[in-house]
Amino acid sequence: MRFPTLRIIDRYLARELLVSFVAATAILLLVSVGGTVADLLNKIARGRIPAELLFSLIGLRTVDALTLLAPLAVFIGVQLAYGRLYRESEMAVFAASGLPVTGLLRPLMLLAIPLAAAMALISFWLAPAAVRLSQNLVLQANRSLIIAGLEPGKFVELPNGDGMMYVEAMSADGTRFKKMFVASERAVGIDKNTPDAAAKAAAAPVRINVITAADGELYHDVNGAERYLGLNNGFRVEGLVGQDNYRLLRYARNDVKLTESEPDASADAVKRAAPTADLLRSEDLVQRTELQWRLAAPISTLVLILLALPLSKSSPRQPRYAGLIIAGLSWAIYYAFMNIARNQLVSGKLSFALGMWWVHVPVLLIALYLLWRSQQLPRPKPAKAQPAVGAA
Repeated sequence: MRFPTLRIIDRYLARELLVSFVAATAILLLVSVGGTVADLLNKIARGRIPAELLFSLIGLRTVDALTLLAPLAVFIGVQLAYGRLYRESEMAVFAASGLPVTGLLRPLMLLAIPLAAAMALISFWLAPAAVRLSQNLVLQANRSLIIAGLEPGKFVELPNGDGMMYVEAMSADGTRFKKMFVASERAVGIDKNTPDAAAKAAAAPVRINVITAADGELYHDVNGAERYLGLNNGFRVEGLVGQDNYRLLRYARNDVKLTESEPDASADAVKRAAPTADLLRSEDLVQRTELQWRLAAPISTLVLILLALPLSKSSPRQPRYAGLIIAGLSWAIYYAFMNIARNQLVSGKLSFALGMWWVHVPVLLIALYLLWRSQQLPRPKPAKAQPAVGAA
């Protein structure tokens, strides 16, 4: 069986589409990674996640973000590639050579079909696996004191500026330690979240708190949500600076609550991390909606590619990026309606048999109508009636 060879025009257009798609994907990923880095650095500064997981979490979050970025990138890429060909009158040359608008679909499908298959692979398997792996990495790291940046023999500032901490020795996994010293101070009666907290703290009395321990361990509560330091055989000194009312406490066991651990995920992380096989067997509304959302990624890729072809049509005198405004509004409306369908499915107000098809099918029909209309030749205007020669 011999496969048909690609025409020169097909190879040329496919190359143009691929270059534009890669460029659009790179720009969108750069914006997305910038936001991800800012979020992760904020959590690292607050002691929520360990610094050594920064690059791993960036990569895993990027894989998860591709389900949203890739359809938008290919939509913009087709707009840029074919829009340039219209502006530079290359499309006029193609049309004069006998290539109709539908003839542009062949090189477009060379990009659309493999990309839709890749989006299905990412949406159904790779993205959920990336979310699960990022959650497991953060969960394992939260079971170690290394997340706070502790190093044996060094004074380390606690997250949120809550004080200084020192340990003489620590186990390799960061769960057990020996000879700990913790010193912290805070302004009495000051809420850190108020706008003028810094000014009030300068004049407020300061309470100092010093804790020592011969040894101890890091453990979680029964739910695994909160972290505690179990301190053995130590002292605790607390009181107001400048006053002689310090209180000294000697203990055999003292449990201190640390900053609450935070999984590397948003509120819907549980459903996004669920394997697709579990979603197929589930009767839960949230999980069945997640299955519809994963299916939307490859479908929206094909729909947006077909919609981008007629929208890319422009005149040579038209501004270069004018079509991108219409494209951006079209994608925003499409994505907004998908979110509406998602919320309606979760709340049970929409049948799962209908799912998100009521969003995809009308957009597909609009794209096909615009394709058909772009092939129609404009009707000639009726000639104006000429006055008779010699008429009075």
